[in-house]
Amino acid sequence: MTSSPPPPDPDHKPPEPSGEQRLSARERNELDELRHRVSALETGGPAGAARHHWLRSTGSVLLILLASLLSLLAVVAVWANSIVRDTDRYVATVGPLASDPDVQKAVTNRVTTAVLAQIDVDALVKDLERAASEQGAPPRIATLLGDLGGPITSGLKSLVGDTVQRVVSSKAFDTVWVDANRRAHSALDKALTGNATGAVSAKNGQVTIDVAPIVAQVKDRLVSAGFKPAARIPAVHTDFVVFASKDVGKIKTYLRVLDIIGGWLPVIAVLIAAAGVYLATNRRRALIGAALGVFAAMVVLGIVLAVARAVYLDHLPVGTSEDAAATVFDSLVRFLRAGVRAVGALALVTAAGAFLVGPSRIAVLIRTGCRRGIGALRDVAVSAGLPLGPVGRFVHRFKRWIGAAILAVAAVVLFTWSYPTTWVVVWTVVIVLVAFAIREFLDTGAPSAADTSKPSSPAPSAPTPSA
Repeated sequence: MTSSPPPPDPDHKPPEPSGEQRLSARERNELDELRHRVSALETGGPAGAARHHWLRSTGSVLLILLASLLSLLAVVAVWANSIVRDTDRYVATVGPLASDPDVQKAVTNRVTTAVLAQIDVDALVKDLERAASEQGAPPRIATLLGDLGGPITSGLKSLVGDTVQRVVSSKAFDTVWVDANRRAHSALDKALTGNATGAVSAKNGQVTIDVAPIVAQVKDRLVSAGFKPAARIPAVHTDFVVFASKDVGKIKTYLRVLDIIGGWLPVIAVLIAAAGVYLATNRRRALIGAALGVFAAMVVLGIVLAVARAVYLDHLPVGTSEDAAATVFDSLVRFLRAGVRAVGALALVTAAGAFLVGPSRIAVLIRTGCRRGIGALRDVAVSAGLPLGPVGRFVHRFKRWIGAAILAVAAVVLFTWSYPTTWVVVWTVVIVLVAFAIREFLDTGAPSAADTSKPSSPAPSAPTPSA
């Protein structure tokens, strides 16, 4: 006969849950934030310890300043290297000039002058006089023809100018311009050293492009229009000035140096900045300082470009179209400006990210608000039946490693992108934020003691047989 289990003791109380078990999800988040702030404050060390590390702090500041300066040179180096080495990049730089009205006007004037210089108006008048005499025209007609030099010159200038304008404004000119620059790009490296003799040359402080193919097209069109004397126009090699400056020799030297070190300078700048951050006693603040230093360098570079543009336009050779020169300058530095904006945007994003992971009240409020919002969305999804058990525990366990992997992938994408623009940086940041939000959404937190050790229900006792 089995005995029934003893009746429960009315004075016995189940063990109370620990402090961690009594905390709600919101309270656990607040406790984590407080621990994070205390940890961040403790890493700074006491004031006395900081004074003992003044050498480290000084070295960190010097390295960060050097990295900021090198970041400025790195942007210029990458731009110079792309202009010299990348044919597609060069064509993308100068290609739009073919459809620019100011450049078209300058080319039209240059080619028109070159063509008219090859036409002998006096010979044309004499030919008319001879033809009139052969036809038996009165002497007065021959005298009148001798006075037609001015009107003939004006008519020829109008005819040639209109023909050149039609050639330059046609789609065919775009093709000729792009193809000519693509073929000429192989000579650009020599042009930067002043030793070129091809379609691109650099001499007498000018970088020029030979537009002889355009003159040939104008000649053919004039002949087709019935102006037979144009057939006697010889091959004319006339130059369109792309860049003119008395300091072009110095510019060529600087660009040549940047071209040589362009591939390594960005890597060197990043490594020096990383060394400066690692050497600092407060690495988060050092990272913010490094990012702001790079941003300041980009601002300085932008100002230098604006000043250089104004100085360049003020020192143009006589007879050069200022509008066309401004357009060419803006086109040549277009990708440089894009690089400046992209690096500046990335520096600001890095500084903002380093600030938001810190212990300041604003950073804590932003993190807490985002965490609560994502947590509320996760609770709704779980209540609706979304299973996050094993996945949530895995994400919680490796949360820091997952965050590091997201940042590493973003860094690799930006660093290996050929020519990142501001939009590339913006979209990369958006994708990173979405990835972090997904990580937070999947993090269900550490399993509570009630989940890990659920008490099994007591086995039903066997019925007591009656006596």
